[in-house]
Amino acid sequence: MAKITLDNLAHSYLPNPGHEDDFALKELNHDWIDGEAYALLGASGCGKSTLLNIISGLLQPSQGRILFNDVDVTHAPTAERNIAQVFQFPVVYDTMTVRDNLAFPLRNRGADASYVAERVQQIAQMIGMEDELNRKARGLTADAKQKISLGRGMVREDVNALLFDEPLTVIDPHMKWELRTQLKSLHHEFGHTMIYVTHDQTEALTFADKVVVMYDGRVVQIGTPQELFERPAHTFVGYFIGSPGMNLFDAQIAGNAAQVAGTSINLNKTYAPKGSKTQLGVRPEFIRLNGEGLGLPAKVTRVEDVGRHKIIRLDVAGQSVSAIAEEGASVPSENTAISFDPAGINVYADDWRISAEGEAA
Repeated sequence: MAKITLDNLAHSYLPNPGHEDDFALKELNHDWIDGEAYALLGASGCGKSTLLNIISGLLQPSQGRILFNDVDVTHAPTAERNIAQVFQFPVVYDTMTVRDNLAFPLRNRGADASYVAERVQQIAQMIGMEDELNRKARGLTADAKQKISLGRGMVREDVNALLFDEPLTVIDPHMKWELRTQLKSLHHEFGHTMIYVTHDQTEALTFADKVVVMYDGRVVQIGTPQELFERPAHTFVGYFIGSPGMNLFDAQIAGNAAQVAGTSINLNKTYAPKGSKTQLGVRPEFIRLNGEGLGLPAKVTRVEDVGRHKIIRLDVAGQSVSAIAEEGASVPSENTAISFDPAGINVYADDWRISAEGEAA
């Protein structure tokens, strides 16, 4: 187990980067706390796998350092970092049995045979492959092979960190849930530092203690699932977390009031935004349908019944807006008006959240 420190870290795939836009991974300074579980979350191409490969030693950063427990490992090969990494697609030894695949990392380090047998049995139970231990890997399905890869990554108890690069891509949906549960159980039992790359917000929010949201090569927020939902630090976080994502409204703000499409919105707090673009961010859960004439004019365009609630799609001054209503709530057939719960309003200047006067950042 290790604290992982990223010091002035950045990476470009170009030989002579001259501008910030040339970097696939923008400058990053952060401590990953020993024993915590992190998820790297973001859209494809945002820099998640680049960062993971730098941590593992598969990629040398263009600038900066990486430290394990305050020891500089920037130029140390992967083998010397004492990490386990599981990739997006299966990496197994086809000519070996499932048992020998799982045992390989332990035998390679000279572990006692009785411990190897016990640990392999434990991991096989965890990944649901007890009955296949004596089968050759060659004839197994892709998701079975990926379970072997996961098991081999988890079999060692002495690693500095466990790194997962979208490991559940080829796993069937029910087994995904099972394996996520097992990974959390493993983390609670052994306290490994875990870093899990995904573009799936469900995986990230159910797996991690802290979620690291990346956008355009930059970390835009690190926080708990609750913090990401309630106080998105960047408009991308609001859009990317939640289903549907956060609504954004262009606004002119003066003190404790905002003008949105000609309607005054009470913010209940005083703001002094600076920037060329000011917006209100409101999640669908905090939008109220009031009836025509009682708020910001809106037109219902579609109602989606998803079981426990309804998603109301609205047109507000030509902008598509989503609201969530309880299953039994009545929904206007067309024209209505909406208002916002002030507790659910976030204010953004040039895409970054700003705090109200007197509020902690």
